[in-house]
Amino acid sequence: MLVQNDGLSMDLANYSHPLTNLFEQPKTAKDWEQYMLSEQQIADFERDGFVSGIKVMSDEQVDVLNEELVRLQSLSDEERKLFYHYESNESEDVNRVLFHAIGAWRITPGFHDLFWSPAYRMAAYQLLGQSFRLFHDQLFCKPARHGGVVAWHQDYSYWTFTKPMHHLTCWIGLDDANKENGCLYFVPGSHKWGLLPITGLTGGMEAVRGILNEEQNRSFDNRVANELKRGYASLHHPLTMHGSYENVSDRSRRAVVLNVMSAQTVGNTAGYERLDALKDFPAMDQDKVLDSNFFPLLFDGDKELKELGKRIPMVNQTELYDQHIGI
Repeated sequence: MLVQNDGLSMDLANYSHPLTNLFEQPKTAKDWEQYMLSEQQIADFERDGFVSGIKVMSDEQVDVLNEELVRLQSLSDEERKLFYHYESNESEDVNRVLFHAIGAWRITPGFHDLFWSPAYRMAAYQLLGQSFRLFHDQLFCKPARHGGVVAWHQDYSYWTFTKPMHHLTCWIGLDDANKENGCLYFVPGSHKWGLLPITGLTGGMEAVRGILNEEQNRSFDNRVANELKRGYASLHHPLTMHGSYENVSDRSRRAVVLNVMSAQTVGNTAGYERLDALKDFPAMDQDKVLDSNFFPLLFDGDKELKELGKRIPMVNQTELYDQHIGI
């Protein structure tokens, strides 16, 4: 299914378009209709801060990515330099393992082209309410029986080096994910809580309770499991509280996360307290639009959809994103 990678430079960030035939691209505006989210799905996202059960890949496409993932977990030192972050085990528990890496799209053609999946791009456009750019990807892999946790957090709490808060996260299973092997959980409605302090990404799962008020803790008790078949996705708001527990099953739990942002997002690195964490990221100058080859435009709604764009259900971006303009 993949075309050969021959002749391409090592850094696939140099290519702001699909490199393979892994994902067939729409040829007309009408071709996008098959991927549209319904009005109910849009309403669910606005109410809960997430929507789930969206098919992004076939089993065959997942197999391609899983083959690439084997390579990505055993890279040379030179190839690892293209990652923004690479930890073979980021777990704080010595008895658990969590592989976490940021930047796979720069290394292998399948993970590069996943950002151009039409089903993904259409959903992201509807849920952001405007054209958008690639921010970065992530890999989270939990091996069978001793997979580590990803503690409760809001994504934007780690991304305040950009502004405004107009981001969207897409979680895609590379294995079937359920409660036993460490699926994602969401707290419905938590995207309306505002920005909360960071309590750690790979430590204790109960630490978050200390920053929640009584009402929020009650909501936390009603968290929901995001159980998904492989190749299916959930998408969530940058303030939605989410996390995943350890993998105690006999199956692995591998996932890829796609993070995108408004086409007009700018750098907010001046005074950022965790600059060391960005040392391997692309330049993100203060108040400059992030439009280098590392942040390609993934979807131009006016160009792709033409008149169809007037009939597509979209979020109320003023309520979901613009009201947080000061964050």
